[in-house]
Amino acid sequence: MSSDAINIGPGERRKRRLLGVVALTVGVGLAFLLVVTEAPRWSRAVIFFPVWMAGLGLLQAREKT
Repeated sequence: MSSDAINIGPGERRKRRLLGVVALTVGVGLAFLLVVTEAPRWSRAVIFFPVWMAGLGLLQAREKT
């Protein structure tokens, strides 16, 4: 990757990595809670949002964009 594609500094990468880890933790915890409480399958779709945010944060931190 060329250096001109990097547009965030170390502080912002740290923030996005933290967002990714927190969102992933929330997603996994929520998924566990929904499975343990035997929630309906359709209601388990709410884990999409924290997992999506985790993916975005972690990928942006890794790719520095």
